Formats: sequence, C-alpha cells, structure tokens
Amino acid sequence: MILGTICCRGGSKGVPGKNVRLLNGIPLIGHTILQAKACGLIDELIISTDSPEIGRVAVEYGASFPFLRPFDLASDTASKWPVFIHALEFFEKESGRTVDYLVDMDVTVPLKTGFDIEKAIQLAQSRPDVDVVITGYEPERNPYFNMMELADTGYAQIVKKSEKPIVRRQDAPIVYSLSPAAYVIKKSALYEFEHWSKANCLISPMPRERAIDIDTEFDFQLIEFILQNKK
Repeated sequence: MILGTICCRGGSKGVPGKNVRLLNGIPLIGHTILQAKACGLIDELIISTDSPEIGRVAVEYGASFPFLRPFDLASDTASKWPVFIHALEFFEKESGRTVDYLVDMDVTVPLKTGFDIEKAIQLAQSRPDVDVVITGYEPERNPYFNMMELADTGYAQIVKKSEKPIVRRQDAPIVYSLSPAAYVIKKSALYEFEHWSKANCLISPMPRERAIDIDTEFDFQLIEFILQNKK
C-alpha cells in the first residue's frame, strides 16, 4: 500500500501564502495534487497542514484533508521526518490499512510530472535493500570541479578533493542536487532511522528543468514565465 502525502505549512517566509497562490491559474498545491493523481501508483493521497485554507483548497482538487497538523509539528524548525510518521500513523489508525511506502511530494516543485513520481516509486519497489529513493538532477556546479569552501585558514579550497586535480567538468564524478519532487520512504525506515540521510538511499534522476524549486519570489516568477511560454 502506497500512501502519498503533501506536507505544507500555512506560514511561508520566502514567498508568503505560496501554497495556495495561483500559478498559471491553479493554486500551487493543486499542481502537485494533479501530478500525484496522474502517477497511478499512489493508493491514497492526504494533506498534512496546519492551515484550514490549504486543506480546503486541497480537497477542491481531490486530496483528503483528514486532520490539522499538531502545532509542535508545524513550526519552521520542525523536521519533516516526525511529520511523516504522524501522517502515516493517523492514516493507519483511521483506515485500518497498513502502509508499505510513504511518498512525499513537495508543492514547491510544480514542474514535476506524474512520471517523475512513478519512476521513483518503481525504483524503490525494485530494490528491497533500499530504504529511501529521492528525486534529483545533475547540477550545473560540481564539488569536485567548480565549487569551493572556506577552510579554517580563511583560504578557499575545492569542496571535494581528488588525488589529481580535475581540469574538465566531464571528468568529475557525477553528483546530484536533491529535489523534493518525491521522497519514497519505506515504512520501516521511518522508525529505524532518525533522518533519511542515515538510511540506504538511491537517486531517481529527473530533468533539471522540471526540478526547479520555489524558495523565493524570483523562483515563483520564473516558473510562471516557463508555464506561460509553454501555453
């Protein structure tokens, strides 16, 4: 049984009210609900939020809004891991069904597709040894080639050092920038690990142009521009 979750709070400092703000005529959260429904592998889709307004909009687009997220899980410092556990346990108690995988999809990646979500789920199901599958893309910067950090000395140095300096980006090991388009998490992993980074993870690659994440007003306007051009 695969439980889909969309977890979003009412408060947003980067882009106020972004979760229900219209993007190309559809509330931001509506894009992710429609993408989750297009996936075909998600059995149930629920919203975890502390905002009645977000819940109401989510229901209009076909998701379930079974609870208001508790206050202690809705602060801007709260980790999503206990939010996932709360949603899963609430669903299992109310429905009497046992969840095998939880798939969390972030509303801030509105250009993802049902295919991107489905591919991540299929990868998780094909590898019993894997606890978490995360969508990601190859970034324009590579820590082995053109990313630097400040050392204790104050000098800048390459982030990932190799025995021999890498002078061509093509020769650098492949790295991925994580995208919250989809996190596919085995139920047992939620209780075995305190964070996804401690689990056995795989990356489900997706195109960079579909992985743009809305963190700022500029990001919102950029995606709006892309969608209007497509139309």
